[in-house]
Amino acid sequence: MARFILPIENFTESKQIDFTKKNRIKKLLDMFVLNPDPYSLPCYHIGPFKTSDLSINHHLPQSNKIDDYFTDRFTGREFAYTENGRRAIYLALQSLNLQKNDVVTILTTSNNFYISGCVTTEIEKFCQWSREMVPNTKAIFVNHEFGFAYPNPEKLKEYGLPIIEDCANAFFTEGVGVNPGTIGDFVIYSFPKTFPLQVGGLLVADNLSTIKRECLTEGELLIHTKDVLSAYIDSKDQIIEKRLFNYNYLTQAFLKLGFSQRFQLEKGTVPGVFMFKTDGHDIDLPALKNHFYAHGVQCSVFYGEEAFFIPVHQALEQDDLDYFVAVMKSYLNKHLK
Repeated sequence: MARFILPIENFTESKQIDFTKKNRIKKLLDMFVLNPDPYSLPCYHIGPFKTSDLSINHHLPQSNKIDDYFTDRFTGREFAYTENGRRAIYLALQSLNLQKNDVVTILTTSNNFYISGCVTTEIEKFCQWSREMVPNTKAIFVNHEFGFAYPNPEKLKEYGLPIIEDCANAFFTEGVGVNPGTIGDFVIYSFPKTFPLQVGGLLVADNLSTIKRECLTEGELLIHTKDVLSAYIDSKDQIIEKRLFNYNYLTQAFLKLGFSQRFQLEKGTVPGVFMFKTDGHDIDLPALKNHFYAHGVQCSVFYGEEAFFIPVHQALEQDDLDYFVAVMKSYLNKHLK
């Protein structure tokens, strides 16, 4: 049987973050190779999967432990595995029998107009979408954005419309009073956002009997997904603690550079990214995106605002976070003289 090791230390939100030790920040530009050969880039994803996980996941023992976890978590409801989060969205929309002139209204935590094409593309297969409630709204799609809970989602029940909760980035996030994933008629999850997986999603509802045959019910993909989730689910507390540590570490580091966090980290939130505001700094955000990608870091602009986000997941070590800071400093040194 393969030996499984989860490379996460015991980090806590309250752990002291010392930026003066060994002049760490001062020496950042000397510690890392910046402007590297494009064929020798590191590879940092928004999600925690990394190349070494190919081998780790391949040798994991077969287990269905994750089924017990979901059965306990979604008491009284049904759940079904899907190829990915997009497929879960598709199946939820398909169940609503929407017509081409119907509208799905998308609501997000920030209320910014930004929404992933992964969401809008699936909706457009059935009907239209809007960012506000309109007379033709036939369903509400609420996105717990980047792991930050939509405020007071229970109030959406007052519309009397079907609700799809997008918890793709909010697998472990808890809300104030009402947790994400508890008010939706359909709830979707995307495993690669939280776990070192390349595939897999989940659809939760009161009754999935009519679409269960279109979900993952057998096969190697389902076995692989369950094996990886089963191996990592007992590390829930460590995953949460590491993400909180990384978020707080980057918050302090970027604050020293003059940038503040876009979302306040409330109790119960488990962030999916680290997002910082760039307003007031005259930064060319597309150029900043190119700069991070040129250093091997997946990232994006929070379109509609002067804000930008980078990885914060549990597979990142402190040196990785310092590398992100160094990449940002190199951009500032080059473009903001």
